[in-house]
Amino acid sequence: MVSYYADKKYSDRERWLCIYPAYINSKKTFAEGRRIKKDKCVENPTCQEIRDVLDAASFQIGVENKLYSREQNKDSVIFRGRVRVQFKNDDGSVVNPKFKTRKELLEYIAETIPKLKSRTQSKSTDQPQNVQSAKKGNKKKRR
Repeated sequence: MVSYYADKKYSDRERWLCIYPAYINSKKTFAEGRRIKKDKCVENPTCQEIRDVLDAASFQIGVENKLYSREQNKDSVIFRGRVRVQFKNDDGSVVNPKFKTRKELLEYIAETIPKLKSRTQSKSTDQPQNVQSAKKGNKKKRR
């Protein structure tokens, strides 16, 4: 099989891997675009979170304002975005030897996103709000 981009190098942006948030979303099915097992996925990841994880892993990345073709909610800004990652060098070797396949890279992203500050801070701020809503405010006034 001949490569579609036979005249392009691996360092050209067109040859970089495309990663959509749907690939690692635990709320999606395989038919809706999930690429790894559900127990390894994250609930509603964003393009920004994927970018942060790959940036910390020292990959060359690019973010594009694209929508995944299988996305049903086309108006939502939350599910918008695609991250491009340079996965291979021009000689064909992987950029980061820690990840040999794209599936390993997706699993790493999915396991690292819950550790991000944006995810841990949002969970800790939800708890005090629940405590306040549990207070009773149904007292009758006396005359």
